Amino acid sequence: MIKVISPGFYTSVQDLGRFGYGDMGVPCSGVLDSHSAQLANQIIGNNKNDSLLEITLSKCVLKFEKQIIICISGANLSAKINDNIVELNKPIQVAEKDILSFGKPVLGVRAYLAVKGGIQTPKVFGSRSFYQSITEQFRIKKNDCLPFLELKGDKSIKNASVKFDESHFTDMNLLVYPGPEYDLLKHEQKNQLKKLVFTISNDNSRMGYRLEGLIENELPFMLTSAVLPGTVQLTPSGKLIVLMRDCQVTGGYPRVLQLSEQAINRLAQKSTGDKIQFRFEHLDW
Repeated sequence: MIKVISPGFYTSVQDLGRFGYGDMGVPCSGVLDSHSAQLANQIIGNNKNDSLLEITLSKCVLKFEKQIIICISGANLSAKINDNIVELNKPIQVAEKDILSFGKPVLGVRAYLAVKGGIQTPKVFGSRSFYQSITEQFRIKKNDCLPFLELKGDKSIKNASVKFDESHFTDMNLLVYPGPEYDLLKHEQKNQLKKLVFTISNDNSRMGYRLEGLIENELPFMLTSAVLPGTVQLTPSGKLIVLMRDCQVTGGYPRVLQLSEQAINRLAQKSTGDKIQFRFEHLDW
């Protein structure tokens, strides 16, 4: 078990999400930064879809009730075990009663804590990902106890670590593809999408990121249509919304762009005030 001493700003159990239930209005959900989450699982030999903790920003404190092998990937949130700094992207054996704490964000905003065998909270629609109104809770709470499988057999760990490309956190460029309504835009509007640098507003969450920066919007009203994580919507005010993993399954705003999977992961590591620019290179359109 992992006992939650403090849940921090926002911490939840996630895996790669639930798929195939969009016709029932069930979002995909899942880890916002799938690259970092899968890396954490792979380093300790887990299945890439094993559930783990997504820890946003700081102040999360956890106590291990049993020894277990863990790995932390993604953002550097100044993690410590007891008073010792934790190296990221490396398997670490924690002992019974060890305290893992997260402090000041140094690089990125979302860290992923994988434990050997994965966190064993209940599955709903084939996934353990927390989502409000789908699972019993949408974030962990103080005094929660999160189950994991106890180690059996060889409990030794290897010292190898993986070097992580810091551009994943620092690069402002996000690779995009044209959305279904992109061709309805005028030439000038398309140029704005390519040239403007947008700022992430303080209205950002697992549902979506609103961007500061205006695109002239003269598009006609459209019927509600299917949307996906990474869909970029152009609102009547001219502002853009980038939908993230917890987004709804339909929306009524023009879908002018679609982020690549890499771009969703990189955006997940950015926060209020960070700058982004859409990158169109390598695309013949």
